[in-house]
Amino acid sequence: MVVLNKIYTRTGDDGATALATGARRPKYDARVEAYGGVDETNAAIGMVRLHTAGEHPDLDAMLGRVQNDLFDLGADLATPDTGETLPYEPLRVTQAQVDRLEGEIDALNASLKPLRSFVLPGGSPAAAALHLARTICRRAERRVVELAHREGEIVSEPALRYLNRLSDFLFVASRFVNLKGEGDVLWVPGANR
Repeated sequence: MVVLNKIYTRTGDDGATALATGARRPKYDARVEAYGGVDETNAAIGMVRLHTAGEHPDLDAMLGRVQNDLFDLGADLATPDTGETLPYEPLRVTQAQVDRLEGEIDALNASLKPLRSFVLPGGSPAAAALHLARTICRRAERRVVELAHREGEIVSEPALRYLNRLSDFLFVASRFVNLKGEGDVLWVPGANR
């Protein structure tokens, strides 16, 4: 259980932060950057939900589940798998969460016409916010992949897959809120030469 009685602790004033295991790492550490990127993605989705809450309740419910999953992912990344036994069961992202996200991508995509061009970020306010969240998610994914490739750092396959699917979900959701693709702003190669 999480208990937050005092928000500032002063323990990070030296430029270090604690992982869930209690181990201290510099705030620029690759693991801290990875779960920080996940947190940024979550905040961006919170902004998206300002646009989806009333107009797209089913999508908004999906985004709410994603936000909860992203907290799970942050907890997963904040608890390095060192092979040591912990006094608690660490929270890990599961394949079931990835599968659910894939099902939601398929459900949203079923009503969309196939693309014949790349889509420029924009259209409706909700779509623009979803595109911004998608790019933030891609940056978070790059950080997590970088962490996974560092010697001694382990990131689970479901965690990597979840972020990869999430950016796809956010893209499809942007098209869905753009009048099911009819409001997409399409790229015209070389249009301004």
